[in-house]
Amino acid sequence: MEEKIGLPAGDLRGQDIVALAEEEVLSALATSADGLSLPEVDRRRAQYGPNDISRARKRSVFLQFLDHFGNVLVLILLFAAMISFFVGDVPSAAIIIAIVIASVLLDFYQEYRAGNAVGLLRQKILTRATVVREGTQAEVPLTELVPGDIIRLSAGDIVPADARLLSGRDLFINESSLTGEPFPVEKHAGPVPAGTPLTEAKNYVFLGTSVVSGTAVAVVTRTGMATEFGKIARTLVARPPETDFEKGLSQFSYLMSRFIFILVIFVFLINALFRHGTLESLLFAVALAVGMTPELLPMILSLNLSKGAIAMAEKKVIVRHLASIQNLGSMDVLCTDKTGTLTENRISLIEYLDPDGVPSEKVLYYTFLNSYFHSGISNPLDEAVIAFRPMDAGRFRKIDEIPFDFVRRRLSLVVDDGNGRFLVTKGAPEEVLSICTSIERGEKTDILSPGDRESVMALYQEKSRKGLRALAVCARKVSKDRSVFSPEDEQDMTLLGLVTFLDPPKESAGESVRALVESGIDLKILTGDNELVTQRVASLIGLEVRGVLTGREIEQMDRETLSRVVEDVTLFCRLTPVQKNRVQNALRKNGHVVGFMGDGINDAPAIREADVGISVRNAVDIARESADIILLENDLRVLHDGVREGRKTFANTLKYILMGTSSNFGNMFSVAGASLFLTFLPMLPIQILLNNLLYDLSESTIPTDNVDEEQVRSPKRWDMEFIKRFILVFGPISSLFDFLTFFILLSVFAADAPFFQTAWFIESICTQTLVIFLIRTRMVPFFRSRPSRLLLASTLSIVIAACLLPFSVLGEVFGFVHLPPAFYLVLAGLITAYFILVEVAKKWFFSRYSSLVEKRKEDASAA
Repeated sequence: MEEKIGLPAGDLRGQDIVALAEEEVLSALATSADGLSLPEVDRRRAQYGPNDISRARKRSVFLQFLDHFGNVLVLILLFAAMISFFVGDVPSAAIIIAIVIASVLLDFYQEYRAGNAVGLLRQKILTRATVVREGTQAEVPLTELVPGDIIRLSAGDIVPADARLLSGRDLFINESSLTGEPFPVEKHAGPVPAGTPLTEAKNYVFLGTSVVSGTAVAVVTRTGMATEFGKIARTLVARPPETDFEKGLSQFSYLMSRFIFILVIFVFLINALFRHGTLESLLFAVALAVGMTPELLPMILSLNLSKGAIAMAEKKVIVRHLASIQNLGSMDVLCTDKTGTLTENRISLIEYLDPDGVPSEKVLYYTFLNSYFHSGISNPLDEAVIAFRPMDAGRFRKIDEIPFDFVRRRLSLVVDDGNGRFLVTKGAPEEVLSICTSIERGEKTDILSPGDRESVMALYQEKSRKGLRALAVCARKVSKDRSVFSPEDEQDMTLLGLVTFLDPPKESAGESVRALVESGIDLKILTGDNELVTQRVASLIGLEVRGVLTGREIEQMDRETLSRVVEDVTLFCRLTPVQKNRVQNALRKNGHVVGFMGDGINDAPAIREADVGISVRNAVDIARESADIILLENDLRVLHDGVREGRKTFANTLKYILMGTSSNFGNMFSVAGASLFLTFLPMLPIQILLNNLLYDLSESTIPTDNVDEEQVRSPKRWDMEFIKRFILVFGPISSLFDFLTFFILLSVFAADAPFFQTAWFIESICTQTLVIFLIRTRMVPFFRSRPSRLLLASTLSIVIAACLLPFSVLGEVFGFVHLPPAFYLVLAGLITAYFILVEVAKKWFFSRYSSLVEKRKEDASAA
């Protein structure tokens, strides 16, 4: 049963409360205009709990830590370490355990740190509220509020709970903490149509938002975790869903475990039943298991990710969660907030036009005078006018001000320049037109005709359709004998023109959007703003819009419907934080790797649950704390650089994976096959472990390798089908040359057990390490792509060391014997033939698999 914290029970539902009359609201909440009685407050607090978002449930630290040992790959490695310890290979056991613990501690730290986000969210909320109880007004701690409390709000207050307005005057609320939009929202009492979403209801206010101007009385409807802020907090402490990289790693781990289990059991049974003693067969099978276990994978991943993080830091991108680099490379859909991410998050004056739409300096200057002398609470529009261009009020001085109110929806100033006094008004175009009787065009003033009114409103509506916000400006001369004015004086005005405003796109937004789209990433905008403004921004940054969907429409859709619709929609507008998550989860359900970029409190849940969460330097604390990646510069081009770096990291990780599933697995297949006909072990257990150690050392430099350009052009993802096919093609090729080696050793060299084991050890090391130069690139021939110097040096060093080992002091310790020069000539021929066959197979494999992938995409599109 769902926990109801701070949510009234019974017949009161969130979307009905806004449609009720004030008296019905009070009745539904069992309260009155005089507030609740103190005993009733205590009863409700016991029922609903405190008004505290920090009550979001947290799992114990110990359980969070233990969860990380449930990963299949970790379990495989721990099993290999345990077996190594019991058979006396303590160094191998210690190395594996150290790698596992380091990996688990890193993952645990990343998850534990995310819990700090709730603390940051709580700091955004005021600690005291003004409440009316038993007819008496008092200041109480915010945590003591309960549903049904009557609260009073005034300019500068933080709204202490989700509440329905009962009365209000000139009330403007800044909802940027929830919607991310910079414009204050006008609120008023009175019912709205049933079914209106809470976020669009003009009679509803939210915990954590702030009062810009005006006063109000409201009744608390939701507290604590039931509020919109509480929903965000609940999301932040919940364990985020498994990312695409984590899913891929789990799938690979299961694939490895199946191969290892089947092959090891087969080898043990064959050897124990037909060839060798039980203990010797067990040791051999265990050594084989350790040899097949990708114990270096966590280290390779860490080195890859660390190298990627360092490279991204040099480009002023901070990686807070290393695994997110891989997800960034796999990302094929980027969902981004608009305000502060694609735009500057500041209102800018765009145009100053006369009634015919022609730029007018007079319109700009009179608008400046009105904003400059305005003495009320500052707002983004006045700030934008003053910041637009350095201007001087000159000889003008302020005489009086007629404040803005929500009935007139305009603001007037009376100024004097020494020669006369002027009443200058700006406000909503329809309200300004209602007080105008004349219109100014250039130096000429005419009577304002009905046709003029229609043309000005048409101009206003044209600008609105382009996503611009418009104000009209008018003026007239007034008597110098008066110094006090009232709204009644706003008459017989002369219309001067319009000024328009927009939160402009960042300079780099267009270029970065083009680069991301060219890289195979589908960009979608998820915003709390309206569709007109969002479409305007999309056109300015060059983003092709395939479809538009609003929060109200999403509210009516079930999961299946939304999953079908999201693919063909570019702009998602008027969204709540919960709806942003729904859109993102629908995309992930469709198989996409989704990134989310935002900077506001309202973006935090989506940032947290994305495959890769991205924020910017000037974001609010909670958004930065929830993010995996933070851009230190507002130049969004660095995000594209980060995507490329993520793809390079993924490519190098895949190189190790493919090595482990081809040459290394091929050699293990060969061991299993050799067990069927040899009267001795093809390689001693200690030799298998040494082989595995040398192989791992040669591959430890893969993170430094260069990556071909074709591998960073499009998103790269885990593909188990690709890996399985790779195993089935290149594993047998490796085994084929192993069996050819066996035949030559037995028929040509008449090898005994030590000779055979030494020769196959050297052949195995040479083929499975040198083949990295072929597997690391899709180019044919392979030498067209240059490996890094470190990879080249480490690989060749290991090959040389393996060839010299039988002639060293350690050779006798590991049971090696000297081999004749003829063997090394045969070895060179085998390696050359092996390389040729792998190159031919590689060209065929990638060509055929690419065709299969294209066919799969066509089938998916048709479906």
